[in-house]
Amino acid sequence: MTRLPHYAAVGAVATLAHYALLVLLVERFGWAGWAASGMGAVVGAQVAYVGNRLMTFAHCGPVRRSWPRFQATALLGALLGMGVVAATQALGGHYLVGQAAATLLALLLTYAINRRWTFAATSNRG
Repeated sequence: MTRLPHYAAVGAVATLAHYALLVLLVERFGWAGWAASGMGAVVGAQVAYVGNRLMTFAHCGPVRRSWPRFQATALLGALLGMGVVAATQALGGHYLVGQAAATLLALLLTYAINRRWTFAATSNRG
């Protein structure tokens, strides 16, 4: 678990990028919350990949292996987020409440996948 704090710190920066785009797209351009969540996740994932490769999992082998794996994991997190936001809004909740719940769920899910699969070459330290 020694890497989880680094993963969370990188995730905080990526999440800031995600939420900034999410709010901009919903509030300024009238996008649906679930769609804006997905677009924000795409941007946040790119920030997260660079940060995690450099800080959390420190040089983990070839990019040609880790980048596609990270993108697949990020897609799973994005789909989870889009679903949670859509469900929250369908139940009458605010899109940011749904996104907050989705962020926590995605953090736990994607950390486990990235540690064991995406960046597996250096993940044996915890």
